[in-house]
Amino acid sequence: MEVPQLKLGSQGLVVSAQGLGCMGLSANYGSPKPEPEMINLIHRAIDSGVTFLDTSDSYGPHTNEILIGKALKGGYREKVQIATKFGIRWIDGKPDVCGDPAYVRSACEGSLKRLDVDCIDLYYAHRIDTRIPIEVTMGELKKLVEEGKVKYIGLSEACASTIRRAHAVHPITAIQAEWSIWARDLEDEIVPTCRELCIGIVSYSPIGRGFLASGPKLVESLTKGDLRMLHPRFQNAEHNKVVFERVNEMATRKGCTAAQLVLAWVHHQGTDVVPIPGTTKLENLNQNVEALSVKLTRAEMVELESFGSSDVVKGERYAYLQYTWINSDTPSLSSWKGI
Repeated sequence: MEVPQLKLGSQGLVVSAQGLGCMGLSANYGSPKPEPEMINLIHRAIDSGVTFLDTSDSYGPHTNEILIGKALKGGYREKVQIATKFGIRWIDGKPDVCGDPAYVRSACEGSLKRLDVDCIDLYYAHRIDTRIPIEVTMGELKKLVEEGKVKYIGLSEACASTIRRAHAVHPITAIQAEWSIWARDLEDEIVPTCRELCIGIVSYSPIGRGFLASGPKLVESLTKGDLRMLHPRFQNAEHNKVVFERVNEMATRKGCTAAQLVLAWVHHQGTDVVPIPGTTKLENLNQNVEALSVKLTRAEMVELESFGSSDVVKGERYAYLQYTWINSDTPSLSSWKGI
């Protein structure tokens, strides 16, 4: 089927209604996959109309951006919208979040070089640095837009007050956050804030990092180096298998796959929402695109939501350290003492 295009935010960015989360093509989900195969998958995605590619300098680190840069040779760059991120770095083997202006600029220059492009279509703060006022970080991002190195600005896993403060410095085009039938904490404040300010919403892990498509069978197949082993919900797979089982039973009734069903639920949240499921398999890529044709009634939406409710699911979205980077605010500009 043809993947429609839609406006993301109100600044002019147009993307495919479904994107491709590229992290797993080269990082974090076990051993890296063969590069030629992943380049072929990216090409197949683009040719099928999935033109919104999501990456980060922290994936690898760096190797995912390099992979995408290679894949976009031969005329593909002009067909896609590239979203990448900065902010997560490693110091003495430990992760750190940084929104320092000098770091923002150096990270952008690095991403431009690895992607081998002149301009990044959508540049996100991957996580929010709680030591620096968001206005300071945004000031540097605004300069990068004015210099033509970045077209549009986004934030990932930011709280409502941070979004408002950032948007006052320079318009935010998109907020990226985890959103699926079992990750709905953004609905109380983040979604209403985005809609009030006409900011698009990009849903990552819309299939629950694969669990909602395969259940415990996926957990049993994970290999060394797969970060999903650290996720509390995967560590509670035996308890959480009921979520997958209920989804799968409903999908059978609907004549689609479990992945298509939960992905369709995200698509039904509105035309301002773009899910970015990731996969390393062409079969899954094709199935994900077909989710756009799955129609859900309001009653079916409510039924799906009940499967992944907080009283059913066991385990947080992230391990503790990663949670300290989510939905956090920053110091006020007036109280800040400088870097």
